[in-house]
Amino acid sequence: MVKDDSAGFPLALIRWQKQAGRHDLPWQSKGRARDPYRVWLSEIMLQQTQVTTVIPYYQRFLARFPDLASLAAAPTEDVMALWSGLGYYARARNLQRAAQDVVARHGGRFPRRVADIETLPGIGRSTAAAIAVFAFGARAAILDGNVKRVLARVFGIEGFPGEKTVEARLWALAESLLPESELVAYTQGLMDLGATLCSRSKPRCGDCPVAAQCVARRQGRIAELPTPRAKRAVPQRSVMLLVLRSRGRVLLERRPPKGIWGGLLSLPELPDGKLPRRYAGAVPLPVLRHAFTHFRLDITPLLCKVSRCNTAEGCVWLSLKKLDEAPLPAPVRKILKTVAATKP
Repeated sequence: MVKDDSAGFPLALIRWQKQAGRHDLPWQSKGRARDPYRVWLSEIMLQQTQVTTVIPYYQRFLARFPDLASLAAAPTEDVMALWSGLGYYARARNLQRAAQDVVARHGGRFPRRVADIETLPGIGRSTAAAIAVFAFGARAAILDGNVKRVLARVFGIEGFPGEKTVEARLWALAESLLPESELVAYTQGLMDLGATLCSRSKPRCGDCPVAAQCVARRQGRIAELPTPRAKRAVPQRSVMLLVLRSRGRVLLERRPPKGIWGGLLSLPELPDGKLPRRYAGAVPLPVLRHAFTHFRLDITPLLCKVSRCNTAEGCVWLSLKKLDEAPLPAPVRKILKTVAATKP
């Protein structure tokens, strides 16, 4: 499976990373071992999210929760508020659950072994390996989406990487390529190569340190590898959200802990799309389309000004001046910022 020139792959990658890789990210310590808490936090935030998006969230989160103990003891509402807008909110809930697990099961010390790290909520095999490498210098292979793309192209691996047999081949290849030393530079190099040069579209092959070894480049198959998932129709859904405004405030309800926007504050939903008679004067606002991983959602906000309204259980009135402090889903925040900018 591994080509004859595979021995040169890690060496070329390590050399390139030291010269041209990323060295100034906020979670990269200089001259000392990396803090496992910061490494773990960054790895969770970076799941399916670009570095430029993560950095400000990481900095704000760390300022509020500087260590694992403070995260474990924090009110969940505070954790979700700081995660608001970053998406994939199960990550935030699992992050706090994992912190509480470390406190309860490991005496507050982050586990060092990959197998132990992988038992924590929200941490899979690749993330556990990355944490162990960066925080403790472990010899372990990673295989996130960017790395799958790099290996599929360089070594000509056919098939959709999410399919079990193909993924198993990629894991075996990733483990066989591990160098005996310089694991941090090698692992960071893999991440950097996938994120900055070997991108999904318009890869910068002219700057790639392993271009001479790349099967996809040699065979003119860069656009074909990795093999994409078979196309399928993206479901389309729609929902009406009620924007009840009173004296510079809006009514919000707490979402269930699981599911879409779990644990966040959102606008009351009209499940059957029918507006109660008492809100007959509501004004439709522009439809907002929001894309989730597996479906698209069309949101129709209905603005209704009320003099007073009973607050049901699980609901709160929020000042429109305090939107930045509330744990709101990105589309709801966008709707309310538009409402806040209009005349009462």
